[in-house]
Amino acid sequence: MLPAVVKLCCGISYPHLRSMTGLQRTAVAVIGQEISHMKPWTHIQHHLGKLLLAEPKTEVAVSEDHLFYIQQGKDALRKAVNMLEDREGWRVEIKESNGDVICSKVIPGAGKVFRLEAVLEASVDDLYDLLFIRVEDMHKWNPSVQHIKVLKRAGPETIVTHEVSAETTGNLIGQRDFLSVRHSCKQKSCVYLGGAAIQLESFPPQPRFVRAEDGPTCIVIKALDEDTTKCSFTWLLNMDVKGWLPKSIVNQGLPRAQLDFTKHLRKHLSLR
Repeated sequence: MLPAVVKLCCGISYPHLRSMTGLQRTAVAVIGQEISHMKPWTHIQHHLGKLLLAEPKTEVAVSEDHLFYIQQGKDALRKAVNMLEDREGWRVEIKESNGDVICSKVIPGAGKVFRLEAVLEASVDDLYDLLFIRVEDMHKWNPSVQHIKVLKRAGPETIVTHEVSAETTGNLIGQRDFLSVRHSCKQKSCVYLGGAAIQLESFPPQPRFVRAEDGPTCIVIKALDEDTTKCSFTWLLNMDVKGWLPKSIVNQGLPRAQLDFTKHLRKHLSLR
């Protein structure tokens, strides 16, 4: 879910993504210090599955329209978690001196996806607030994002967003826009943010932009047991940027966007 390269430098961003957050436009996925800091994925998936199957908690009847978006968001999150659960076949693409690692894997039906693993100095609640609750403010701290607008709210855990990546120097992929559904699943010490591209008749592709598509994507944020002021951050970036760009350019641009997004996020967190 989350945002243009975090959905294209995230800039999804999705901190959509959608709920990277989606995340925005340049793409992204993250797993904090080694999954050894997290519960086994099979346990996570089992617990997550029960939460995702639960009916929306609301006192007001949920419309059929909203149920559609909620189901789309849940399905995207499930599929993305399944991709992360399979630990075989990942190849290291980039390893930074600060410990950030990006791995890639070719998945049938999805193509090449990227997994970012990092540790951030922030609480689970802080990151959930930044990447989902206040996703429309992402452009204020992430220069890779021009804007993110929530078009629909299908309950407290599901939103439909339109994101536009910014025209930034060094952006190999170029400006894109995204229409995505984002879904969040929040526990006490862990948050799942999943998302995928969606179509709206009322919001067709715009002539000014190439409309890229997030594919199921997700961000997993988990408090570190030894330090509750830090979180493991795992971002699965699965994106079709569309257009006529060579795959070699795209495969360079997406992991670069993930690193840029994480850099901007860290800088913003340090100023809080």
